[in-house]
Amino acid sequence: MSEKLVIESIREDGKKFRPSDWIERISANMGTFGPDHRLHYAESVKPGVVNGEKCLIVDPSLEADNPAAFQYIMNFAHTNALRSHLEGEGPAA
Repeated sequence: MSEKLVIESIREDGKKFRPSDWIERISANMGTFGPDHRLHYAESVKPGVVNGEKCLIVDPSLEADNPAAFQYIMNFAHTNALRSHLEGEGPAA
């Protein structure tokens, strides 16, 4: 079971963060276009939904694989006071 960092679209004060497409922007920046000419999100940074809210899901391995990208995402979350937490990921029991 591995843990993922979940960065929510909700600020620490409970307000929604704007612009609402920030997750897609960051995810697309880390993604690549495949032979099918479609955007494929990186396994280490991708959009997701947790508890009904859009979130950015970040694999902690990004810190070692791409420290600059990891630091950018962490600074973005901190600067904008976005809620974040670790969440376990693994096979459903």
